[in-house]
Amino acid sequence: MSSRVPLTYGKKVLELFRNPKNLGRIEDANAEAIAGSLACGDMIAIYLKIDESTEKIVDAKFESYGCAANIAAASILTEMVKGKTLQDSWKISWKDVSNELGGLPSVKYHCGVLAVGSLRRAIRAYYTNRAKPDWLSDELTQEEKHALEEEKLMEVLAKKAKRAML
Repeated sequence: MSSRVPLTYGKKVLELFRNPKNLGRIEDANAEAIAGSLACGDMIAIYLKIDESTEKIVDAKFESYGCAANIAAASILTEMVKGKTLQDSWKISWKDVSNELGGLPSVKYHCGVLAVGSLRRAIRAYYTNRAKPDWLSDELTQEEKHALEEEKLMEVLAKKAKRAML
């Protein structure tokens, strides 16, 4: 007998899980990044098409491997950034993502962290061969550090699970 309690997802999370917006890849993206690990658990890849003259995001898509919250977080984030400048998009937090979804269960906050982590990595990637703006610090933000911690944790858990199966 299982003692697991099913998670209660809000209406918006379930809707975006069943009908995600902006799912797929942008073949001519000028910025893309991944957060998470396909081998270890939740993963989000984000693709951005940026108007270089205005630095506005004209298109955003994602690919995701993971639970309903992971897919919904990536989907809503792509909606949130379309039409925004890179600077304004950079300011989006995992809490903003969660709020747009009507809330996430606390055990699923990491899905918002991974979504924002992939966005910030894509923005950093965009400036790899361009002049870096003043608002983009060399220091990793708290959310970028959190995404790295999530990835390390997933690797450790995957290794433990693999050893347990042997």
